[in-house]
Amino acid sequence: MYIVDGIAYAGEQAPVIKISGIRPMDNYKLWIRFNTGEVKIFDFAPLLTQPAFAPLADRALFRSVYIDYGVAVWADGEIDIAPQYLYTHAVPAEKAVGA
Repeated sequence: MYIVDGIAYAGEQAPVIKISGIRPMDNYKLWIRFNTGEVKIFDFAPLLTQPAFAPLADRALFRSVYIDYGVAVWADGEIDIAPQYLYTHAVPAEKAVGA
């Protein structure tokens, strides 16, 4: 049980996922270290067709990724993606094929 803002919840509180390290890789992949200590690889290529992420098809812009308060961002914060999404959809680095 845990309490948030005076409300009691059953179970264990999920940890807040943040990015503590990030590096762009070839083929629009990201190497990501999370605050949990886990290292994962995220394939960004499928997201490049979405309007919000289309500018990242420019390889120079994609490679300019950096961390701002635990979040992966580009273009001075104009483009970002939730660390929880990356954590959920990335694969552990040791299992990544072609990483």
